[in-house]
Amino acid sequence: MTALNLMLMGLPGAGKGTQAERIVDQYHVPHISTGDIFRAAIKNETEMGLKAKAFIDRGELVPDEVTNGIVRDRLAEADTAQGFLLDGFPRNLAQAEALEKMGKELNRSLTAVINIHVDPDSLLERLTGRYICRNCGATYHKLFNPTKTDGTCDRCGGHEFYQREDDKPATVKNRLEVNLKMNTPLIDFYQQQNLLHEINGNQPIDDVFTDVQKILNDLRN
Repeated sequence: MTALNLMLMGLPGAGKGTQAERIVDQYHVPHISTGDIFRAAIKNETEMGLKAKAFIDRGELVPDEVTNGIVRDRLAEADTAQGFLLDGFPRNLAQAEALEKMGKELNRSLTAVINIHVDPDSLLERLTGRYICRNCGATYHKLFNPTKTDGTCDRCGGHEFYQREDDKPATVKNRLEVNLKMNTPLIDFYQQQNLLHEINGNQPIDDVFTDVQKILNDLRN
């Protein structure tokens, strides 16, 4: 049976987190999120963790070689022998090339890269739809969870709402553009290696996962 060595891609709001949880539950592979392994390496005071901490403490970006080292240490652990799900790495071509090299050295080469594609306009609508009641803090969404009566909070009857800075259109648009710029070279890189699988993320969550399952079941057999 082929090991499922996977990498998950998608713009903010594409539903990556939800699909990652389902993949991990269904296929019993460890979820390797860069945020989690950074925190673990720093807490455990590994060599790479201490190096990363020194940069973070100075308010600097952690350089690729340290990030690559932390990912390599994690991939070398025994629980990844039958597969893993990488999330948040690689972020650039240099990291992708480093991952390719460590995959060969550790016998953990990628089996597939799954990109959940949602057009940026839909994502803008998804990500800017959240609003909060100023009085009681209840959270709503214009598309997915609107107030029962327009302009009135279901919980406290308040009429004043606000948006967090992160949810404002200009901020979200900028974040999407930055991510799009970052992801495009990676998508090209993995397409050239015949590893890329595009999934339509504009469907209901269950349908997205059905498409993911088709790909993973074909790879495993």
